[in-house]
Amino acid sequence: MQQNKHPAYGPVVFRDRAAGYAFLTRSTAVSEQTIEWDDGNTYPVVDVEISSESHPFYTGNARPVDPEGEVAKFERRYGGQGAGGSGPAE
Repeated sequence: MQQNKHPAYGPVVFRDRAAGYAFLTRSTAVSEQTIEWDDGNTYPVVDVEISSESHPFYTGNARPVDPEGEVAKFERRYGGQGAGGSGPAE
């Protein structure tokens, strides 16, 4: 591996402010902000907009998909025309 070609890889804290959740991992992300972690060390901190703690899919707050309701809405909007129809239903 060539020297001085790759970004520095080290410990970084990613923080989801909306959920009040933070986790320590290793990354090439850089930040001017720092945070003191539970182990007493200071690490760079990167604020993220969404994480597994606030994403609807992972929290179970995802809006369920109702395929039957979507079909009914489509038929109301377009008059129940079948697939491949060449014009309005008579």
